Amino acid sequence: MCGGIEYQDQKIYFPQPGASLPVRLRDGNVTWVTWGRRKDEAIGKFPNGGWARLSSIKSGKWKPWHPRPVLIVANRFMEKDQNNESHWIPLDTSMVIQGLLAERDNELRVYVVTIATPLEYAWIHDRWPRLVRDPNPNFCSGSNNCNYSQISNKRS
Repeated sequence: MCGGIEYQDQKIYFPQPGASLPVRLRDGNVTWVTWGRRKDEAIGKFPNGGWARLSSIKSGKWKPWHPRPVLIVANRFMEKDQNNESHWIPLDTSMVIQGLLAERDNELRVYVVTIATPLEYAWIHDRWPRLVRDPNPNFCSGSNNCNYSQISNKRS
């Protein structure tokens, strides 16, 4: 279900407090957005977890959070199997992870969009990040140096 990603030699895991994911902006730069919501956070404005099923998005369950599609850049992502063993899956440089940007009261969170796991990986987990072709592969990818900005979780 994508418990972590690696981007430019930095590993980010969902359980880490305050974990943020690299989201590519339209101009090609990357900004970091808080990844989902953890159960131990104070009463929240966002759903628990860090994932959004594509079927839930299509059925309208995410409408209260004004969902927008975004691209999460990564070199690889991590899935854990039933034995809690980590498996790192490399991404082709032409692919990115689809994310959902959620907003509530001018605060932003990003969730990894999930689909059914491809058959060859079904033994690892039943959900898988939705991988999409990068519309601008010459922009900031996991192997390029990029300009970064750290947006706060508040929209201005």
